[in-house]
Amino acid sequence: MTAFAAVVEAGSFAQAAQRRNWSTSSLSRLVAALEAHLGARLLNRTTRKLSLTESGQAYYEHCVQLLAEIDEAEAIAGQAAVAPRGRIRMTCSLLIGVPVIAPAIASFCARHPAVRFDVTLANQRLDLVEQGFDLAVRIGSVGAESLVARRLGEMSVTCAAAPEYLRRHGTPGTPADLVQHQCVTYAAMATPGQWSFTDRSGARHDVRVSGPLHADDGEFLAAAAAAGLGIVIEPEYTVRGLIERGQLVRILADYNGPRAEIWAVYPSRRHLSAKVRLFVDHLAATFAAPVSASAAPGARKKRTEGTKRAKRRRRT
Repeated sequence: MTAFAAVVEAGSFAQAAQRRNWSTSSLSRLVAALEAHLGARLLNRTTRKLSLTESGQAYYEHCVQLLAEIDEAEAIAGQAAVAPRGRIRMTCSLLIGVPVIAPAIASFCARHPAVRFDVTLANQRLDLVEQGFDLAVRIGSVGAESLVARRLGEMSVTCAAAPEYLRRHGTPGTPADLVQHQCVTYAAMATPGQWSFTDRSGARHDVRVSGPLHADDGEFLAAAAAAGLGIVIEPEYTVRGLIERGQLVRILADYNGPRAEIWAVYPSRRHLSAKVRLFVDHLAATFAAPVSASAAPGARKKRTEGTKRAKRRRRT
């Protein structure tokens, strides 16, 4: 497998032999023996070109992953520091992928540059075992009982609308008032046409909502709400920037929207490699980190007002 991967990565037997300090004939014999063992041709060989067959392409992708895991196992056995490397195949929803997972991947790769990510964004639940995923980040239920899950945090939501919309239609004071308003709804919610709130006494308020837009992407809905289309209910991290810029305004502040737990999920039957374990730890730290004061909604406005007051006192 090492010989086969070396030939694919070098593009030729001669180049691979030179890089590995092996003989071309020994590499050729090893790859031929591998093909005989598998009963399948992995490489198309011509005098000018070397290319992977369809079977060879699929086999190579698994080879790279397996060889990386072998390296990790040997490092652990030798009590050496494990430097994560190889590919992580993961899936997550659009709702959390863009605002949270993408920045988390970027910061993780800055620390561990030998790790590569293959991410599938999908709002539907994909089969981790059947489709070969190492990891999923899920909101709400974990899924099949055979899966192993680690709680990463909790997602809170914010109800908001554009200032112009509120000027035209008024500001709802209670969840029941939403019946009279245009609401944009998220397709991946368990009950997209029903929003649930809890007041400060713990009483629950369920309200049926409707409006001109129903979509499967949270940022798309937030942008439409910011343009004045209607009221949106989205995760705090999706609308925070729009609120800070004054494009959206929080409403129903005395009521809490629904909360959902966020989970890292992986197949129990597979060995959790060092790179996946480290990335899950990284995600847990990402979700545990508090929002900084400078990033908190309203902080910029408060800081500006405080500066103005200080200047007035100095002039006085």
